[in-house]
Amino acid sequence: MGFPDTRFDVNLSILFTELPLLERPAAAAAAGFTAVELWWPWVDAPTPDQAQLDALRDALRTAGTRLVGLNFYAGQLPGPDRGALSIPGAESDRFRDNVDVAAEFARSVGCTALNALYGNRMDGVDPAVQDELALENLVLAARAADRVGAVLLIEALNAPESPRCPIVSAPRAIEVVDRVNAATGLGNARFLMDLYHLSMNGEDLHEVIDRYTDKTGHVQIADNPGRGFPGTGELDFDDLLGRLRKAGYDGWVGLEYKPGDGPSADAFEWLPRSRRAAHH
Repeated sequence: MGFPDTRFDVNLSILFTELPLLERPAAAAAAGFTAVELWWPWVDAPTPDQAQLDALRDALRTAGTRLVGLNFYAGQLPGPDRGALSIPGAESDRFRDNVDVAAEFARSVGCTALNALYGNRMDGVDPAVQDELALENLVLAARAADRVGAVLLIEALNAPESPRCPIVSAPRAIEVVDRVNAATGLGNARFLMDLYHLSMNGEDLHEVIDRYTDKTGHVQIADNPGRGFPGTGELDFDDLLGRLRKAGYDGWVGLEYKPGDGPSADAFEWLPRSRRAAHH
């Protein structure tokens, strides 16, 4: 595997989790990476103390790692939740409280992609009511992202692992992207193409790449089955990432896979060290 033109980043919410949060950027740098991404790190705190935000920013800078992707508050992740913005009541309020905090943190570290996870369907709540709330909150998030020079990412999850999430196909995510862009007029909502989730859905990855790369703002990968590193499953990443390049994608590819039984530092042997640092 060569990947000469692919810019990789490491997701520090699924890799290096054997370490405290503030030690993970340095661990990624020691493994040869210069770019990282994160789910919202404080699952119980949509609005953490400024000292916590400052400490994370300092850890990223000290390690020499650039944050290239950040999730807005999404509830208990990993865990039962799949997002907060479509959940009426307290969770929607927490998401709204988080929007400006996350956007400002992104601005402070030069992060230009913010991922807004939709949320599960709720018993006893009309799906149309949830979708109306979701659009309101996504519009707020898109405007906040735009103020800090970022795109808003809409991710499709997979139905087997997230049966209550309504955004479990590429076409469905694209619908939401188009709806948000129509509502704001900003054009900064983009598709987060997670090849693991799409593969778990049984979608044709070649077709997804060919149809939707022009609306894609970020890519994430893990092999399938197993959500391990490339080479542990059946996906051909030389083929898939090459096809993305041919389709015009030159953005980041997030490594969002499980490290396996060993330490996270051992989960990158599939990728030559010379390809880990982002050169452009």
